[in-house]
Amino acid sequence: MELVQIAQRAEDLERASRFYSRLLGADPVATFDPPGLVFFSLGSTRLLLDRVAPSSFIYLRVPSVREAIEELRAEGIEITSEPHVIFRHDSDDLGPAGHDEWQGFIKDSEGNTVGLVSWEAAED
Repeated sequence: MELVQIAQRAEDLERASRFYSRLLGADPVATFDPPGLVFFSLGSTRLLLDRVAPSSFIYLRVPSVREAIEELRAEGIEITSEPHVIFRHDSDDLGPAGHDEWQGFIKDSEGNTVGLVSWEAAED
């Protein structure tokens, strides 16, 4: 089984499309308005922005949470949780062994919380 799509609430599709285009570094792959749907490709998973979807809590992997948060802060994006280490991966079960998992959280243009995640070599 594989995750195909996740939907995120977007009351203002244009505003949300601009936000996610910037965040993901890619333009939407499809827009259908009406009924009010915008699709982004995240590898083999689609992110659907939908006016009637409930708010989802999504996590996006970035090369460096610390750098991403600073870039987003400089652009005026609301930071709800500063970058911090969640845990160290001792095995490859949830991420690469020997790496710390960093997370930080922001608010998107629609008020949804988005988690940013990076795996960085563990610092001893």
